[in-house]
Amino acid sequence: MNVVICPGVHEPQLTQSFLERLWDECEDSHPGWAEPLIFPADHQPAYSGLHILWFLHDRLQAEHPHTYLTMPLLFISFSAGVAGAIAASWGWQQSGGTVSALIALDGWGVPLWGNFPIHRLSHDSFTHWSLALLGNGSDSFYADPGVGHLDLWRSPHTAYGWWMSSNPQESPKATTAARFLAALLHRYSDQAISTRRSTQ
Repeated sequence: MNVVICPGVHEPQLTQSFLERLWDECEDSHPGWAEPLIFPADHQPAYSGLHILWFLHDRLQAEHPHTYLTMPLLFISFSAGVAGAIAASWGWQQSGGTVSALIALDGWGVPLWGNFPIHRLSHDSFTHWSLALLGNGSDSFYADPGVGHLDLWRSPHTAYGWWMSSNPQESPKATTAARFLAALLHRYSDQAISTRRSTQ
């Protein structure tokens, strides 16, 4: 499984901090993950699905010219990068590729719909419930007490809050944004491994 990171409009150091904290929570590595593909949002428009698609095709086709479309992608996006990621995920599917899931952190005003799982993380409860009007998606998370918008990306391990299940029968679970993200990565990595084995 390839993890695609779609940052927002901010310093690249925030994304490096995000990844370091996330990999710490994921116990450093997992056999189903390749090195994440980080879209260079500091040089190209974060909100452009077309630019993200060009980036993915260039990188993956160069590394795996005959099989790159068979590798499932999991998008992790933030702020303006959410708009680019949702458009790129639709475009990737239209190209014949597979999207395992899209994870959106603080995607203000971006309608989130697709025939793949979509997870939202919000920096506070108001943002979480107001964005639900644009697509509720699968399991989600919101920080409580709220944290700063950039802090959700820079330091997800310090964003304490609630894991909201898409199953209304399940109660919210206390966790951090980093733990929630790590659980999703393990979930979709395991699914990708299981699918690959069943087709061999």
